Amino acid sequence: MTALADKAVEAQAAARADKPLRREWGVANVFSHGFLLLWALLTTLPLLWVVLSSFKDDNEILTDPWGLPGALRFENWHRAWTEAHIGRYFLNSIIVVSGSLTLTMLFGATAAYVFARYDFRFKQVFYYLFVGGMMFPVFLALVPLFFVVRNAGLFGTWRGLILVYAAYSLPFTVFFLTAFFRTLPQAVAEAALIDGCGPFRLFFRVMLPMARPGLISVGIFNFLGQWNQFILPQVLMQGDDSRWVLAQGLSALAVSQGYQGDFSGLFAGLTIAMLPVLGVYVLFQRQIQSGLTAGQLK
Repeated sequence: MTALADKAVEAQAAARADKPLRREWGVANVFSHGFLLLWALLTTLPLLWVVLSSFKDDNEILTDPWGLPGALRFENWHRAWTEAHIGRYFLNSIIVVSGSLTLTMLFGATAAYVFARYDFRFKQVFYYLFVGGMMFPVFLALVPLFFVVRNAGLFGTWRGLILVYAAYSLPFTVFFLTAFFRTLPQAVAEAALIDGCGPFRLFFRVMLPMARPGLISVGIFNFLGQWNQFILPQVLMQGDDSRWVLAQGLSALAVSQGYQGDFSGLFAGLTIAMLPVLGVYVLFQRQIQSGLTAGQLK
């Protein structure tokens, strides 16, 4: 009985000792949730304001910028799509991003698989050369990049922009996927080799399907970065506006308006530019989360 009483006293003392810690964790949770709520409002409200402004006329935007639109004016969207050529720029962006994303994922996954699964001389040197590209911002290479693209005969072409997009997306892709490929079970690869799979078939038929969560995650990040790219097309796609991408078209639309312009059309164009990004995130948010945590869970 005495031993049981001592254990009960110890349990009560431990419970009392835990109470301040629990209160501290409660305060931390309230603070973290409040910060996340504030961050959500700071990111959501500007997007909502742009969408609502796309349905207003110019007078409502200037006189009542924070109010609701008096009517849903879809003609603003039609005017931006046709008269401001947002539709043409939108299609150009889809072509460029589709090509660059395909090259990025193909070469990035191949290089990451080699770094993760094979041992060869100077492996770490080549890996850090790839990853080191993330340390250099694009602004430092604009001038030499301009001359390289021009001397290669790719200035003002989609091919040149696609290659540059892919090159700047490769470091992060290799870094992300190398860590992911290392978490995949080696036993599956060995079993496939025993069954007669060659290196290429093993990679494309076995390892890539297993790495699907990581591929989806890094693919979405690359899509967002390439779709929102502004400085590279401004430097490398000068001249013929029929080949401009969406960021250039919106910039030209905003500059050409000055102080008297089609503000409702501009907001409609901005909303059209945001829709693919928002759609991709809403559709693949679970894949993004699972891809980011898969490496830690395995």
